[in-house]
Amino acid sequence: MEVPRRPHSSSFTLALPKPASSTLSPLGAVEKVTKKGPMKETLQEKNSGTTDKDQFGEETDEESNVSVFVEAPAETSNTSTGETHLKLSSQDSFSEESSGTEERLAEEAREAKKKSEEEEAAAKERAAQRQLLAIEEMVQSERNYLRLLQVSTVTIRSNLQKLQPPPANLDCMFLYIEDVIDVSSRLLSLLDQKKVQPGDPFYLETLCDSFLSLSSDIEAAYKEYLANYNNVTVQENSYKQKEALWNEIVRVIKTSAPEVNATSMSFFLVMPVQRIARYPLLLQTIQKHTDTAHPAYALLEQTAHTSIALNCRINEYKRFREVADKYKKTETLTIKDKINRLNTHSIAKKTARLSQHIKHETGMAPKLVDEEFDALEGFFYVLEHGILELLENVETYLHHLQGFLACKTEEFDFDMDGEKAPICYKEITTALRQWILPTFEKRMRTLIHKPLCALRDLLVGPRNLIRKRLDKLLDYELLEAKSNLSYEDQAVANTYRTMNTLLLNELPQFNGLALQMIWSMLGTFSCLHKDLASDMEQLFQSFAQQLPHSSLDPSAFWGWAESAVLEGARRLETLCRSVDETLNAPVVQPLSPSSQRRLKQLTDKHGSGKIYQVMGTVVGSRDLDLNLAKGELVAIISEADSRGDKRRWLVDAGGRRGYAPSSKLIRYHQPADDPPPSPHLNLPEGVTGIRRHSYTPEGRPLTVMSQPCFQVFAAYDFTARGNHEVSVRTGEPVRILEPHDKRGNPEWSLVEARGGQRGYVPSNYLTIMPVGTGSLGPYQPYC
Repeated sequence: MEVPRRPHSSSFTLALPKPASSTLSPLGAVEKVTKKGPMKETLQEKNSGTTDKDQFGEETDEESNVSVFVEAPAETSNTSTGETHLKLSSQDSFSEESSGTEERLAEEAREAKKKSEEEEAAAKERAAQRQLLAIEEMVQSERNYLRLLQVSTVTIRSNLQKLQPPPANLDCMFLYIEDVIDVSSRLLSLLDQKKVQPGDPFYLETLCDSFLSLSSDIEAAYKEYLANYNNVTVQENSYKQKEALWNEIVRVIKTSAPEVNATSMSFFLVMPVQRIARYPLLLQTIQKHTDTAHPAYALLEQTAHTSIALNCRINEYKRFREVADKYKKTETLTIKDKINRLNTHSIAKKTARLSQHIKHETGMAPKLVDEEFDALEGFFYVLEHGILELLENVETYLHHLQGFLACKTEEFDFDMDGEKAPICYKEITTALRQWILPTFEKRMRTLIHKPLCALRDLLVGPRNLIRKRLDKLLDYELLEAKSNLSYEDQAVANTYRTMNTLLLNELPQFNGLALQMIWSMLGTFSCLHKDLASDMEQLFQSFAQQLPHSSLDPSAFWGWAESAVLEGARRLETLCRSVDETLNAPVVQPLSPSSQRRLKQLTDKHGSGKIYQVMGTVVGSRDLDLNLAKGELVAIISEADSRGDKRRWLVDAGGRRGYAPSSKLIRYHQPADDPPPSPHLNLPEGVTGIRRHSYTPEGRPLTVMSQPCFQVFAAYDFTARGNHEVSVRTGEPVRILEPHDKRGNPEWSLVEARGGQRGYVPSNYLTIMPVGTGSLGPYQPYC
């Protein structure tokens, strides 16, 4: 029996025609949008047995069905209770599904937000961890770097110095490294003083503050070390040339630092070069992993920029030093080396410089004027002249001091053993020579002479740079006229700018330090003499009571001392003059017949007092100088040249006039008349004599052993002009002691007159006559 089924709602749907423009209620619109998927599935399940479809397909059926379920209650009032209950149940299920979807979307949003927050927190945590690792790397690498530098400078260096013999110029390899160690240890000390751990947020600020506070010291230490590093490599290469020495150095390095396995000193000494370039990289790494909202981010950014600028300045300074080292050296080249350096480029460059210099001097081209540099250059040359003059004076002072110490007067016997004054004198001079003056000389050499020599050597570099700057300036002026510069021209221009900047920056510092050293050395010189005076005063006071004039009052004592010194000086001057006159005997050369004619000509023109004879050959080396032969006669016109130099005299050489050195001219002594030739060298045959060739009071008279007796007489009057000559009268008998002067010149003879006076007389003023053959006037024979 078949159960009757309930009629389908399709008849109800057909009773409600669809309007042309149906408007869904707000709830229906929401339901349509939100329940489109589930409703489509429901309708598909209901219409699974139907084969015919509407022309709009499933979506049209769905919309119509939805319209039925939603709008039917509003249009149909006579519905059964079951239908109303069915419609309310469907609406409740749609509301529940809609609210569930909203909750799921909200939950998903919350989960996505939570996930993003977790990812952001994890990213921040990773960034903080990387920042911490970067900070720890910078600090820990600084500690390891400092430890290795200390190992190299303390342990390895001390062990190398113990080698026998120690390596030459070992200290040159460690120049300025103490400054690098000092600034690195100060940086770590500032971090340790704050007692802040790397994980603390304030540690980054402490690190940046410490680096910025030491930036100037870091630059000063590293720029000098890096500028000198080329010398380190050169010195190490010189050690490698000696195999035995290099093997010893490697052994010492491996023994002193076995944990690093180093085989050369450059392994340690190159670390500062690498470290200063690594500071910007480490700071930039820290900055990369630091949040911009971090309180120390701005300070960290400033520190990174400072490290980069610091490296740039150090590189610029190193470039300046390389230019200075290249041009400040003084090369000692042989002629062959100079010829080998000649090429077309160098010849063209020097020719261009010469032409540019000529244009400057003639005013054809303007010259670049730098008043600041010209003032520095002038002051440098004044300092150079003062330093060289002071050094010369100090060396002369020390030379005289050594001469004084060489005179060991206390070792001589004065034959005054019983007197107190000579004993005190010996004691005083002994103390001066053995204690006071040697100490004074040693201090002079250490505190004044040695620094002056070092300062003189330092003048070479700036002087060469100033001279080279002038050449580069001429090249630079030639380049200014060009519109387009090649690469080589740019290099030349940059070289001039570098040298000019270097001199403008460094020359004032050099001038200031040099001037300060000069004043310091002058003050030291004064203090040394004060100490010397104090020591000598203390020494003399111990012997003052034993001296005979110690009881005098100060004014009387100084009066006596002054008179005694003046009297001693007068006696010494007299003795020196006497010795000088004795040693400087006449050296007039004999005259030839032509010289006799020139003598008469010059005497008639200038007078006998202006006649001089040339002592040695004169070769002229300057304008208006004369070439004169030895023994030639000249007349003096002026005892100075046109500039007032008294070492060059204007002379008349018998028609030729010019200059001759005064040191090679001596006054010529000419007789009043033309005397006969000297007779004393040609004694008559059969006459022999015994003559004592000495200038002493014990000289025996000339004894003639045979008859007839011959006697030497003065044939003319001669008046002595100095202590080395003796005056004689015509007919006065004399005794010949030596027939020549001290230099062997026979034109003068050493004679003894009747009064026992001895001296020189012109040989041609003497004659030999037999006794009793002629009239002797009032004189008797001198036999």
